Amino acid sequence: MSAPAAAGAVEAAARVLGPRARRDAPLGALTTYRVGGRAALLVEVEAEDDLVAVAEAVAATGLPTLVVGRGSNLLVADAGFAGIALTLGERFGQVEIDGTGVRAGGAVSLPVLARRTAAAGLTGLEWAVGVPGSVGGGVRMNAGGHGSEISETLISARVADVADLAAGGRASTLGADGLAFGYRRSALVATQVVLDAEFALAPGDAAKAEQAMAEIVRWRREHQPGGPNAGSAFKNPPGYAAGRLIDEANLKGLRHGSAFISPKHANFIQVDPGGAADDVWRLMVQVRAAIRTSTGVDLSPEVHLVGFPAELPSTGDS
Repeated sequence: MSAPAAAGAVEAAARVLGPRARRDAPLGALTTYRVGGRAALLVEVEAEDDLVAVAEAVAATGLPTLVVGRGSNLLVADAGFAGIALTLGERFGQVEIDGTGVRAGGAVSLPVLARRTAAAGLTGLEWAVGVPGSVGGGVRMNAGGHGSEISETLISARVADVADLAAGGRASTLGADGLAFGYRRSALVATQVVLDAEFALAPGDAAKAEQAMAEIVRWRREHQPGGPNAGSAFKNPPGYAAGRLIDEANLKGLRHGSAFISPKHANFIQVDPGGAADDVWRLMVQVRAAIRTSTGVDLSPEVHLVGFPAELPSTGDS
């Protein structure tokens, strides 16, 4: 889409969305990197009618959509996102516990969900205390840590697809099998929004769960950096640990502009306050090229990249 056509599409979408949409909204502030560009339009979804309005705007203009959870696994290019970004509001931030069953809104923080379920004497989500994402994002990428992942306890997710809602479609419930979970992936696509999810946990001891979570938090503070980052930059290739490959290539501390590989954990790329998202991406390109040259292994981004080339180059050219 040419620049004038894109601008016209944004204007048309803004007319459809009316006061629901904010124009030229900062996205970097909604990510844990705290850098990156703006969204042409941003809609905070407080009811499913808001999603229908977004669907109508998309159908009328062809603009892309971007679902933003807690932004803990997201890097937006400095040029921004020339489409409609969505965030879920407070209505989707509720947790309901019934026996060993738990229903959590897509906007619920995973650490909050971990603590709420542990306090209720349930076990199965303690690992999530160390993952600073949302339930919706966790389902989309099959988030995990410390030997567990969300697919192990998820029963179903209620999902709305903005590609279908304008034609009268409705949110549907997908079972875990229908989500086709794999390592840090699911079958969900960019136009689908996780409204809530249902989990089946096991009875446990609240004190033991609290102790387990405290140990996870302690371990992460000891082994992983704080500050602006998005967790693991690369997925672990089969048979390898990405962090170990980067460490053994002596890349800790490598810097490109405002971005640098953490001296504390080689699979974390950090960025200086006020830095550039594009620096993070270029450093990822450098790291991928160096690891491919030294080991023949291709690293794949774990961070969701928006506004960058679809494939991360492995030649060092950016």
